[in-house]
Amino acid sequence: MADVERRLAALEAQVAELLDRSRGRPEPAAEVPGGTFWALDGLKQRLPEGSGGAVLYTGAVRFGDEHYDWQYGRTVDAVLDADWTELAGTLTALAHPVRLRLLCEILGGRRGTAELAEIEGLGTSGQLHHHLRQLTAAGWLRSAGRGRYAVPAERVVPLLAILTAARR
Repeated sequence: MADVERRLAALEAQVAELLDRSRGRPEPAAEVPGGTFWALDGLKQRLPEGSGGAVLYTGAVRFGDEHYDWQYGRTVDAVLDADWTELAGTLTALAHPVRLRLLCEILGGRRGTAELAEIEGLGTSGQLHHHLRQLTAAGWLRSAGRGRYAVPAERVVPLLAILTAARR
């Protein structure tokens, strides 16, 4: 548990630093080549003339020996034209404290149902399996065989982006 808490604290510190940068607080140029808004500036250069804009999220994440690089973007028009109601199930799966805790623990290395069942506050074995099924059905988890689960590589950065965006 201490390892997961340490990782979360490190991630929260990184997120806080990124938030400080996004609020326009100065940062040494040596740390971020190209300036504070280098990703935003690159996105703007790629937008077609007269475009309504775009949304981009990207991340480079390490958990022990595992490394995840991810980038995804969509035009504002594509986001606004999509059927947002189709996203309700995916978002609902995250809207429970036990499920968020499970995702954190699984990212932290606890992947087996027996390991997860040992965590206080997650409920009964039946409740644990219910939450694991909900996360799997929504695509936030994948069965890794023999009662083991993993967050799919393509969902790690999006999950962290959603959690970062949810902070006030």
